[in-house]
Amino acid sequence: MTAPALYEIETSEGDDGTPHPVEQLWTPCADDAADSGFVAHRSLYVTGIDDAIDDHLYPVAFIVLGHQAWSDVIEAAAAYMARVHGWRNLHLYPGDDPSVLIPRIPRAVHTHGVFLRHPHPDHGCACEWDDTWRMVWAPADEPGAVPVTVLRHPAALVTTAGIPNPDEDGTPATWAT
Repeated sequence: MTAPALYEIETSEGDDGTPHPVEQLWTPCADDAADSGFVAHRSLYVTGIDDAIDDHLYPVAFIVLGHQAWSDVIEAAAAYMARVHGWRNLHLYPGDDPSVLIPRIPRAVHTHGVFLRHPHPDHGCACEWDDTWRMVWAPADEPGAVPVTVLRHPAALVTTAGIPNPDEDGTPATWAT
């Protein structure tokens, strides 16, 4: 039995009949990752992400490029919050009540992602998604997939992050050590 596709990349046909993605696949690398929203911390590139449904003032999860150790991801996430949002307490959002119990820091997950830019820069469509980036979870063998380690923000609800759960069958993810 094959797991269903996590997403589908829409294509259009070129003059020569070759299909091309409507969205551009982008693989972050050291040269342009920082210019694309990633913060460099001890040679790790980390960024915060929001959930797909609601907009939040602060990230609900963090992505670090490559498969990294759980403790390194926590440190990189704290560095991201300090640099981008000006605060170092990873356990609470600013203004939260410190007496409210926050569950332990969630474990990091090793998975893969594809970074998409809509639309392809040569073929603008003037829609609401123009010139925006998004990341989708992907199997390791998906074209353009890069290894990432992802960690839910401890103050975010479990359901908001949408991170692949390694305990579910067919999920292309494993727990970080």
